Amino acid sequence: MQRSYSILGALALAGSLLAGGASAEDADPGAIVNALVTAGGNQPKVRASGAKGVCVTGSFTPSSEAPGLSKAPHFTKTVPVTARFSMGGSNAKISDKAKPVTRGFAMRLADPSGDMVFVVISAPVFSTKTPQQLLDFATVRAPGPDGKPDADKIKAFAAANPETTRQGAWLNARPVPASFAGVDYWGVHAYTLTDAKGAATVAKLKWVAAAGQLGLTDDELKAKSDSFYADELKERLAKGPANFDLVAILGEANDPVNDPTVAWPEENRKQVKLGTVAITAIEPDATCDAGTFDPVVSLPEGVAGPATDPMFAIRSPAYAVSLSRRAN
Repeated sequence: MQRSYSILGALALAGSLLAGGASAEDADPGAIVNALVTAGGNQPKVRASGAKGVCVTGSFTPSSEAPGLSKAPHFTKTVPVTARFSMGGSNAKISDKAKPVTRGFAMRLADPSGDMVFVVISAPVFSTKTPQQLLDFATVRAPGPDGKPDADKIKAFAAANPETTRQGAWLNARPVPASFAGVDYWGVHAYTLTDAKGAATVAKLKWVAAAGQLGLTDDELKAKSDSFYADELKERLAKGPANFDLVAILGEANDPVNDPTVAWPEENRKQVKLGTVAITAIEPDATCDAGTFDPVVSLPEGVAGPATDPMFAIRSPAYAVSLSRRAN
């Protein structure tokens, strides 16, 4: 399968997704992209989120337990991985020292039968639960004439939408990561894994950094440059791979599957290691910029995203709009 979608193909797919599955909660994906880009300073030809990042390559090696949960061919053999670490938001000039900002990890696991794509972040929750809420969340953060957003509007929005404060609170309670390879990443959506016998398991997926949680003290942070992640990663990979264990956190009764602003408890939960992602080298930006990492359409049989989570469904059309904007 071709690793990246053409702009026309992605837009056509976006239209079909909206026509087939739009709900009253869905905001226009173009409006969402515009609002996100505006909130980041309206810079040209940038991603609506993850504008600043580093393209990398590596491999995924499944565990012996993985086929017991999913029949996806990617869980039967080692497959190549193209991935991208990034800073959240559409500001390509954002400082790597920014807090609270999610660090992102998008990856494409390639197989002749098709790709398996995940887009994950350094927090167990997303910032909003519906596309309309995301549009409003981004709109109140648009800079005013002084170049800054209206703090009172942001405060009022947070008070009226308390679930949108959970991600920021989680990030603020932790230090700024010292490395893209020194922080865990979560797939905030609930996935359904189906094995060869048809048995389905609902789970959330987590990428656990082998390096551990590498946080910076305030003094260490002050000594860093605003773009230290790329150099740190280059130096790290020169010594060996940056590894992440992919773990499935198995769902239990009453776990929400349609609200990514709610975290599932992880303590005392059954967890199954599905394999290990090994990042081995930095790639040219063009390798990652040619298309999108679309987690909605690029999932194999045996792995399915949530059917009732509007924030999952909106990703595909929004990514297509963002790709079109930055390519023109």
